[in-house]
Amino acid sequence: MTGNILEIRNLSVRYGRVEAINDLSLSVATGSITSLIGPNGAGKTTTLGAIIALLPAKGEIIFDGESVGHLDVEDRVARGMCLVPEKRELFSQMSVRDNLELGAFLRYQRHDKTIGRSLESVFSLFPRLQERLAQAAGTLSGGERQMLAIGRALMAEPRLLMLDEPSLGLAPLVTAEIFRTIAALRDSGVSILLVEQQARAALQVSDFGYVLETGDIALAGPAKTLANDPRVIESYLGSRSTATTA
Repeated sequence: MTGNILEIRNLSVRYGRVEAINDLSLSVATGSITSLIGPNGAGKTTTLGAIIALLPAKGEIIFDGESVGHLDVEDRVARGMCLVPEKRELFSQMSVRDNLELGAFLRYQRHDKTIGRSLESVFSLFPRLQERLAQAAGTLSGGERQMLAIGRALMAEPRLLMLDEPSLGLAPLVTAEIFRTIAALRDSGVSILLVEQQARAALQVSDFGYVLETGDIALAGPAKTLANDPRVIESYLGSRSTATTA
């Protein structure tokens, strides 16, 4: 890994008079998984929304060495940033194939001839999607919908993939499968910013972590260090794991 794919400096987001994020600074090393953990309402989802330009924000957002604060969502996606939102936001009446192909929309506009290769790559990660290509997205199981949401994002060929609560509502075995896939994506060269309520699972798969509390970074460090920090254990991990990763 060399350098940072993402640097956030003094990010602030307000909802009316309420400041949801206050002078937040963080970075994601190229080719790494960086996790952002913290309690509900800490500002984790807000942070991702600001990075991808879904929310207005103050501060600097540096992607691959260049400021992208002036760019809209589509332009940031075109640069190589992609967000898989907490609610997944699939087109439920459309087929699995159509949802995946929509992820490559900007590439179709550029007449990219390697889209088929990306589709095969998604199928290698999620064989069940290939089995359900003609099936409506709304009829998939929760785990399959999450696989489709990640697969659709990968069709855009992101260099930075942001995942918001990928384990939400999933059974432990499915959660473990999703986290194995996240690790595999990192190993393939995709940089990942992971927001996750299951702090233990997030830190197990991550290289670096931040603890966000009420819009501010409370703790930061290598994931293994945070996982052994008494403050993190007491507040977020407890004595036993609620998810298993490999």
